[in-house]
Amino acid sequence: MALDIKIPAVGESITEVTIGKWVKKDGDTVKADELLLEIESDKATFELNSEGAGILRIKAKEGDVVQVGAVIASIEEGGAAAAKPADAAPAAKAESAAPSATKAPAAAPSAGTGEVKEIKVPAVGESISEVTIGTWAKKTGDFVQVEDLLCEIESDKATFELRAEVAGTLETVAKQGDVLPIGGLVCKIKVGAGSATAAPQETAAPASTAASSGGSDYAKGHAAPAAAKILDEKGIAASNVQGTGKDGRITKEDAQNAQNKPVEKAAASNGAAAPKAPAGSRVDDRQKMTSLRKTISRRLVAVKNETAMLTTFNEVNMKPIMDLRAKYKDSFKEKNGVNLGFMSFFTKAVCQALLEYPSVNAYIDGEEIVYHNYCDVSIAVSAPKGLVVPVIRNAETMSFDQVEKEVVRLALKARDNKLTIDEMSGGTFTITNGGIFGSMMSTPIINAPQSAILGMHNIVERPMAVNGQVVILPMMYLALSYDHRIIDGRESVGFLVRVKQLLEDPSRLLLGV
Repeated sequence: MALDIKIPAVGESITEVTIGKWVKKDGDTVKADELLLEIESDKATFELNSEGAGILRIKAKEGDVVQVGAVIASIEEGGAAAAKPADAAPAAKAESAAPSATKAPAAAPSAGTGEVKEIKVPAVGESISEVTIGTWAKKTGDFVQVEDLLCEIESDKATFELRAEVAGTLETVAKQGDVLPIGGLVCKIKVGAGSATAAPQETAAPASTAASSGGSDYAKGHAAPAAAKILDEKGIAASNVQGTGKDGRITKEDAQNAQNKPVEKAAASNGAAAPKAPAGSRVDDRQKMTSLRKTISRRLVAVKNETAMLTTFNEVNMKPIMDLRAKYKDSFKEKNGVNLGFMSFFTKAVCQALLEYPSVNAYIDGEEIVYHNYCDVSIAVSAPKGLVVPVIRNAETMSFDQVEKEVVRLALKARDNKLTIDEMSGGTFTITNGGIFGSMMSTPIINAPQSAILGMHNIVERPMAVNGQVVILPMMYLALSYDHRIIDGRESVGFLVRVKQLLEDPSRLLLGV
């Protein structure tokens, strides 16, 4: 009896995922809880482990976009003997039956069956209506085997691979960069025409080796789906990365470790690299926007267009918090095993203010306003793919050390790309700290469907008037961007003033006043 491996639910807003890198291959013997593959959504990459022990049968290929709940593999009961596909025997038989007398100088092309197989754009998700043709791995006239990679196809959510459904001679129809609807014709394959063996039989190479050589050549320097996303985010060309995966394929780890290199323009037809443009030259480098970047752009514009967003500002004297940290940081770390940072003060201050101004902690759902009676605070942290916003659940019930420990835990998982969808979903309010990058002032964009976001900035010593005297104080600008449809000016200003009061007098946080 076979055990089906299905795509688990990975978040209430996620309906489809992309198959990333398979760690195991078809026919492998796997153990329970052994890592099988990586799965990618538009928010995170996570791992899928085996639910049982047996022989793995893969049904979804790397790059396939599949629905949540879809069967991507099965595990058959049995030993290692069952791992060999049924068609392995004829291949082995043919391998040992090489003729000893006659040597053909070259394989004669077969006439084929005359049947032409049309390869069309497959359905890649209910919300996807068109795709873009990416890089072709084969060209017109090439003989392809079943499952040979033909080309890459890009949607606004993922990049996946289109493979040959039959063996035969390829005729490309769509060109790289063409935009096709779902069901659009990509190419044709003349079934059986051409020849899979181009070398003389005296080489005694197995047929499977010749058939797979094209795939090996393509894999070298080719980025796996997860790696391609990271390289796109970094703006690094795959040709500038050394692949350490199978057959030279670029893995996710290769992409994460890749450093940007200057892009050298190809010279004329001789293929030599063109010299770098001298300083002061007026040379433009035009690159096509990736599907992922287009999706991000569309979502950011949607927030600007669909909300009545504006920003209010205030400033906070950080000296009381800095003095408190300097006094207790050593004993705090000794007791709790974690540093006393600014984020716990801001998180606790925000939670108290949210409970006093519930509209800032609410969101609009159709014609209703949903008020949260809890504070799930999203914290923007830096990750290899960019900024992500994991959530601190029920932050209003946490102590300072619990908040600091949770911030460290989420930041480390973000750094290692181990955050799950659940850990990044469902926040009610967001805090973002542009100050760590040197930002002095900004107007952060709301993290939809939330209604407000607080922006922290760098701390700068400035002369301030205190009781009629000029005093140098460490000051920070705070920015609250909010949706004016649900939050009035009085509430937004009152919320920010309350956060300022709590930060400038941290004892209020302990007393709740």
